[in-house]
Amino acid sequence: MFKEVLLVKADGEKELYEPHKLRNSLIKAGAGSHSADKVLTDVANYIEDHLKDKKHSEIDVSELYREAFECLKKYAGDAALRYSLKRSLFELGPTGFPFEKYIAEIFKTQGYETLTGQIVMGTCVPHEVDLVAWNSEKLIMGEVKYHNDPASKSDLKVALYVSARYNDIKQNVFDYGGVVRKPSEWWLITNTKFTDTAITYAVCNGVKLLSWVYPEEGNLHDMIEDTKSHPITCLIALDSTQKRMLIDKNIILCRDLHKHTDIMEKMNFSKETIFNILEEVNQIIK
Repeated sequence: MFKEVLLVKADGEKELYEPHKLRNSLIKAGAGSHSADKVLTDVANYIEDHLKDKKHSEIDVSELYREAFECLKKYAGDAALRYSLKRSLFELGPTGFPFEKYIAEIFKTQGYETLTGQIVMGTCVPHEVDLVAWNSEKLIMGEVKYHNDPASKSDLKVALYVSARYNDIKQNVFDYGGVVRKPSEWWLITNTKFTDTAITYAVCNGVKLLSWVYPEEGNLHDMIEDTKSHPITCLIALDSTQKRMLIDKNIILCRDLHKHTDIMEKMNFSKETIFNILEEVNQIIK
């Protein structure tokens, strides 16, 4: 086996493959030490076989992920479901509307009432706001940026655009939940990452940021795990057509499927399929 293997990311960047990082991610997903070690052994064999006839020691990170995921399914199926979480967000596409609804559902689990696609009046012009969330203490408005490409990042242009809209809206008052008030917070949320300049500018201008890995604590991944708000797109028992059918019915969270077996029956899901789906849901949220 190559002494050093480079992982090629979606944006072309390369980093050294370090097995302990993969092991940590497997453990974090819920795999036991024994299962994680089995996956590492299988992945090492895969890398050796994949690179044996090549002159370089590079492998696409998505290939490595797929192999690790397939191995994990064999040894710890429930952990495999959680391990696939990041990729499952991309299945909420190809438009951004399901992702907006999904983010709204996460805020609901935190005690907020939510609406998406609201037209609100600024000082100068009206604006379409992707997310409005409110409770007795806060009124949150935000822009939700969905990317189909894992390599895409929300950059400085996006931060400038969002900040400008915030400046036009923040002095107006709005009636949500029977309380007339100014927005308490303005958020920019994405399913991928932010560039460094976007983070610097947004923080400087009072825009709260949320991505898969930002901030370091309380990021999107943390929110999903803490609130058990896993999307149905992470379920292995559902094919892509079934996932789309459920999303079209505004069924987005795994844990809501227990309440909608009647809808799945009307969609001609077999009893066996429904049973397998609910079993996976139980594994995820247990």
